[in-house]
Amino acid sequence: MKIDFDGKTVIVTGAAHGFGRTIAHGFASRGAAVHICDVNEAGLKETVAFCDAKAQAHLLDVGDRTAVQRTVAVIEANAGAIDILVNNAGGVRGQVGRPIEEISEMDWQTIFDVNLSGAFFMTQAVAPSMKRRKFGRIINISSGAGLGISLTGIQAYTSAKAGQIGLTRQLAHELGPWNITVNNVAPGFVRSNPSTERQWEAMGAEGQAKLLQNIALKRLGLPEDIAAMVMFFASDHAGWVSGQVISVDGGK
Repeated sequence: MKIDFDGKTVIVTGAAHGFGRTIAHGFASRGAAVHICDVNEAGLKETVAFCDAKAQAHLLDVGDRTAVQRTVAVIEANAGAIDILVNNAGGVRGQVGRPIEEISEMDWQTIFDVNLSGAFFMTQAVAPSMKRRKFGRIINISSGAGLGISLTGIQAYTSAKAGQIGLTRQLAHELGPWNITVNNVAPGFVRSNPSTERQWEAMGAEGQAKLLQNIALKRLGLPEDIAAMVMFFASDHAGWVSGQVISVDGGK
């Protein structure tokens, strides 16, 4: 199966490290014009270098609807159209699991802003041009936490990821008449960024062994495993696939 994206324009959010960086590289290495977004300017520069300068960086907080509309308009003005959107921005914003009574309104909202509202705002911004062209591929990156419980113990994270899965299914039906597919990748635990490294270390040897034992393939995955599913969803091979949530987790 040969997958390439020659002539396609792609936006990848949360691209300063981890999944986003690897996904951006996957598209760039297959001929796409890649636009990467994140709040981490230094990380964006590293991702551009990782993509052999075949990506353009945009400093963006996806939870800011006005900034999202402005950034997408700039990309569209330069590129002409956006073919593929990968809503990868997310995470726990430095939080750790705590009892529900200790969670402030800001603790709750900041995680929803990046994990759920950001995916909605980005899709809202690209939808009009995709509708006009009757073509689009939207891929949301959720988490196994959205299908069950979160290893982090963070209530807002599992709730936001579950909401993103629901948004995926809803938008697949809304946008389908315009030949726009919307799909979702739900990764298992992957050591892909500073947060997951801290989580891995906090498990200790016993916790790490237990995690691996619960995975059918008895090993952790790599960011490349997540990127591979994104490449499929974005490709012509998935032209009749929409509203799907695929767990890429080694088997549970």
